[in-house]
Amino acid sequence: MARLGLLINYRYCTGCHSCEVACQMEQGLPIGQFGIKIAEIGPWKIGEDRWQYSYVPIPTEQCNLCGKRVAQGKLPACVHHCQAAVMRYGKVDELAKEIGDKRQMALFTP
Repeated sequence: MARLGLLINYRYCTGCHSCEVACQMEQGLPIGQFGIKIAEIGPWKIGEDRWQYSYVPIPTEQCNLCGKRVAQGKLPACVHHCQAAVMRYGKVDELAKEIGDKRQMALFTP
């Protein structure tokens, strides 16, 4: 059986937190616990007219890639509800090929 995972292109993440909320609701997690959590990087100046200000969705140990949803043919809750469409779910080997020479991407495998 193929190993499954999440490919996250955090270059375009807007930090809307919809992935956090969707996961928390889907998994029934208590307040303060997350299956995926948005980390905020910056803001700080990195050049004359450039700034570092990014959001990075980070799956936690509580992420199970929504096994029950996936078994029903649905996408994981975080992927389904991502407003900026920066997450992809699929076979790890296929997702890894999508990275290529792109920057600011992370591949998560549980």
